[in-house]
Amino acid sequence: MYRPPAFREDRLDVMHALIRKHPLAMLVTSGEHGLMANLIPFELDADAGPNGTLRAHLARANEQVAALQAGAEALVIFQGPNTYITPSWYAAKREHGKVVPTWNYVVVQAWGTPQVQDDPEWLRRQIGSLTRTQEGGRAQPWAVEDAPEPFIAGQVKGIIGVEIPITRIEGKWKVSQNRAEADRTGVAEGLQGEGPEAQAMARIVHERGKSGGA
Repeated sequence: MYRPPAFREDRLDVMHALIRKHPLAMLVTSGEHGLMANLIPFELDADAGPNGTLRAHLARANEQVAALQAGAEALVIFQGPNTYITPSWYAAKREHGKVVPTWNYVVVQAWGTPQVQDDPEWLRRQIGSLTRTQEGGRAQPWAVEDAPEPFIAGQVKGIIGVEIPITRIEGKWKVSQNRAEADRTGVAEGLQGEGPEAQAMARIVHERGKSGGA
């Protein structure tokens, strides 16, 4: 991933936090049929391995399973907030006009060799853990055990698990750190008037501005 120094993020805890907050990721593999990509919700076990381990499941009928079973390196891409940035928000536009539009975004890329899991107990643990993570904050959380056992057993037969120990991980926070303070302020204020995604980006621009882009 192209990462100019101003946009690099190498702190493992920061990258892990983004993975947890945005668990739906693009799983990219290369196999007999070329490149394949699917959106898959992942769970992160931060304590398994030096960089953590990703776990997920996908449909057994998914053609990507063959590439995962082949054991070639996989890439998992986690996308955080992103938004278009108009040069109209820059103080520099009013000063000299030498500005152009851009796009702000936050992304984490993780690499590793996938390990396919076909054990029903592993699959039940994974779907149970994923469900608890997503349902935990609800007033009436749904649990896998709420569904009839024969139904769940049938569903488990239709999926296959994947575990990816992370061998390499990179983060990129492209959030206006390369602009002057007045421009960053203009971007953060402009984004506040947009939708929820833009407001999330405004907070990141503000936070990174205070931390000097670290």
